[in-house]
This record gives sequence, structure tokens and C-alpha cells, in this order.
Amino acid sequence: MPSTFGNALRVTVFGQSHSEAIGCVVEGLPSGFAIDRERLSAFMARRAPGQGSWSTPRREADEPEFVSGINHDGRTCGAPLAAVIRNTNTRSRDYDNLLSVPRPGHADFTAWEKWHGNQDVPGGGHFSGRLTAPLCVAGGIVIQMLKTRGVRVRAHLLRVAGVEDEPFRAGLRTDAELLSQQIDALEERDGLPTIDPDAGERMLDAIDAARRDLDSVGGVVECVACGLPAGVGSPMFDGIENLVARAAFGIPAVKGIEFGSGFAAADVRGSENNDPFDATPDGPAPRTNNAGGILGGITTGAPILFRMAVKPTSSISRPQDSVNLATGKPEVLEVHGRHDPCIAPRAVPVAEAVCALSLLDAWLSFPPEGEQFTLGTN
Repeated sequence: MPSTFGNALRVTVFGQSHSEAIGCVVEGLPSGFAIDRERLSAFMARRAPGQGSWSTPRREADEPEFVSGINHDGRTCGAPLAAVIRNTNTRSRDYDNLLSVPRPGHADFTAWEKWHGNQDVPGGGHFSGRLTAPLCVAGGIVIQMLKTRGVRVRAHLLRVAGVEDEPFRAGLRTDAELLSQQIDALEERDGLPTIDPDAGERMLDAIDAARRDLDSVGGVVECVACGLPAGVGSPMFDGIENLVARAAFGIPAVKGIEFGSGFAAADVRGSENNDPFDATPDGPAPRTNNAGGILGGITTGAPILFRMAVKPTSSISRPQDSVNLATGKPEVLEVHGRHDPCIAPRAVPVAEAVCALSLLDAWLSFPPEGEQFTLGTN
């Protein structure tokens, strides 16, 4: 069961939802970086369970314990960084009926077909969204590293249950100041991560309505990274889109991803979708950003912009038709346990984490000629 991605920067995630601990190993981190533990804890708290009626009531501290990769001064030392997060609030008995009856929409059935009952079922095992916590440990550190080079990474809920937030203004260079203001507003926002507070309130109402109906809803997360230089990346199979998409699809419940204008580009002409170039003091630069900051797998210098679709939570409290794997007979399943009525809000910092990890990996692996990534001052 390989759970590793990356080239020069390699990230491995291990553990199960109800195992003693979960964690990550990160190879290739630049050395000499002092991790801001307070900022990392704040980042982890955005993903943590138990935040309100829109998330699972399971409560976990999600404080990482670093067991290697940090020197006596608290800086990265060049060795593989390993971190563990203890699982302290599991209720495995809630999953007893799932040992033989798979949840519709969940990986219970495919895991059974692959491992024939040897898989760890409680909490979803290795398929659980719980495994995004160590992703956020690794990504939270890299977000700090990228910031020393002037790169900011941020995501928000663009849409939940049909309720729309204000989109990122990452399409025109003249919008740069407004995009910065939007990112600033998100960093100061409490509650759901939306640019428009009113949209966040309406999303909460929609999520709560689904919860009362013993159901769930999905959403769309929009993520932006600004400040990356032009020339990072590689054509074809190691392009920026490839690296980000591979990592993003490792997030449970992600079912689609698009960059820039995305699927909307299929409905317009080339004259509308192309981004004209302007001469600037720093050289040619795209005026607009339908490309999402990427051409031929390589950064253009414009903000990297992508959106990912998050499906509704598959674990719902309504009775659902399934099949008993032991008898082969139909059975009505009622799911117990603690589950998010909407996964999308907690997926927002995970999108930022995988974005940052993928971009640093690309910068280390395929930098602009003569511009290898180095840390700035932190």
C-alpha cells in the first residue's frame, strides 16, 4: 500500500484512523529552517475535527511530535523529517456493523475486494480523512518555507450546496492588490473559510439542513499560490498541473480538479481564452490568467489557481441499501459514529498543504535555469 508522492521532496503518510498514531515522513526538506510551531499549530487547528455543527464531533489535539529531522536548535537538519500524531478519541465499536456491510460511496467494498478482510475498517482505516492531518504537518511547514521567498498559498470555499463565495481575483495583473486583500481577509476570518462572510453563513445553513435530514453535502475548494517565479516546472508528466493533481487526488473525497478557466475554456474561442503578453520592467508577463499560472506544465509568473470538487460525505445516517459481504445477501445499512455533514470546509487547509508541497517539489526538481530554490529569512 504505497502512500508516497513527490520527486526531490518526497512525502509518505502512514497510519489508520483508529491506529495508535498517524504520521508522515518528509524527505528532501531544505536544511536550516526554524519551524514556527505556533503558526503550525494554528494551521493544524483549521483542519482539526470538532470545530462546530458542520464537522464531526470527534476531538483530537492534532499536535505533531517530531521524532527526527530537527536539530538541537529546532531547525531542519537535512535528515528525513518524521512526525507522529497520536489518536486519542477513537470509538471503534461504532464501526462493528461495517465489518461485513460496506458503506455506499465509501472504500469499504474496494478495500475488502483487495485485501479480503485484512484491511483495518474502523474509522475508514487508511482511507480516512484523518490521514490528511499529517499532510497538513508537512504542508504547513512548507507553506512557511515558501513564504520566506514571497510565495503565499491560500484556499477558500468557493461553493457549498449551491451557495457561492466571491472567487479569487487572480485573473488580471491589475487585480494583484485585490487578491492580496482577499488573502488577508481569509487569514483574519473566523468560522467557515469564505471571502464573503455572508456566503459563509448561508453555507452553514445549507450544511445544517443536510445534517438535520441525516444527509450530507459537497463543495468546491479554490486555491491560489502567488509570488512563484516564472520557469518552475517541466513539460508533460512532471508539469505543475500533474504534480498538484496527483497530490490533490490523494485527499479523500476529491473527485475533480481544474486549473485557471478550467472546463469553461472548452466553451470559448482561443481569442477569448489566450492570455496576451505585456512588456513589463521584469520582462514579458501575461495580462490575464485563464491558464491558471501554468503553460506547458511550467509557471508563467502569474498566480497558480486551481479548484477541486469535494463530494458529499459518504457516511450518512440515512438507511442505505448494501450487501452483506459474508452472506452475499442484500442488507439495509445504518451508519453509526461521528461524521462531517460536509467535508469541504476541513479540506481547505489540506488543499493549501498539497499545493505548497507540490510547488516546492517542482521548484527543487525543475527550477528555472540557474535559480535553484533557497530559503529566505524567517
